[in-house]
Amino acid sequence: MGIKQTVGNKRVSTGIDGLDELLMGGLPQGSVTLVSGTPGTGKTIVCFQYIDEGLKHGENCLYLTSDERISNLIHQAKELGFDFQSAVDNGQLKFLYLDLERRDIHKEMDDTIKTGGYTRVVLDSLTPISEIPVWLVNKGNEIIPSEIPSDRNTFPIDSVQAIRTHVRRLMSILEEDDCTTLVTSEIPEGSRCLSRDSISEFLVDGILLLDLDSTMDRRKLTIRKMRGTKHTLKPQDIEITEGGIRLL
Repeated sequence: MGIKQTVGNKRVSTGIDGLDELLMGGLPQGSVTLVSGTPGTGKTIVCFQYIDEGLKHGENCLYLTSDERISNLIHQAKELGFDFQSAVDNGQLKFLYLDLERRDIHKEMDDTIKTGGYTRVVLDSLTPISEIPVWLVNKGNEIIPSEIPSDRNTFPIDSVQAIRTHVRRLMSILEEDDCTTLVTSEIPEGSRCLSRDSISEFLVDGILLLDLDSTMDRRKLTIRKMRGTKHTLKPQDIEITEGGIRLL
């Protein structure tokens, strides 16, 4: 099951040529979609195109990053033809670097999303945040990074219960009705899971799976899940060009 009801039948364009047509017009408004794949499959590029599409239509966008420094992301985007610096300068786009050494990143994310008036949000990537050591407190109703032994709940820190509660907490922060969100996650080579944490795929509204077919020298994109959307499960050939990803 996804994490919430999406907003009516409204759709939000992905910015990727050919993909919106396969999604009945785009992502369901108010949804959270997981973009997953092994390293080098184009997850961040999907996010760039998604943000760029919003900027073209005057939307306010937020890019949360925990893997890359903001300057690196802006540079990478520019090499693909996306001028994010101008949008940052005029206040239309905000990049927020999530410092995993800080204990208040959950609150920082929550406050930024709730007060920023954003319609498009990207979290790139969920993987390092979901792996932050946490303790469950107040019978599992809250999750905080903690080194205080007295705060420890009966759930082991690396248990399925702890990880699932942590990921649910992260997803609940991203599920603002006015926001449509992309979340990236790495998949280890050879894994049958659809995310590194193996839990987020069950909590999101949609899944876009990116893959490499080395035998055919092809990149693939598969819509594995999308709430309220009739879609094909057939992997689609894609290519990365200047301007991003497009379906062949």
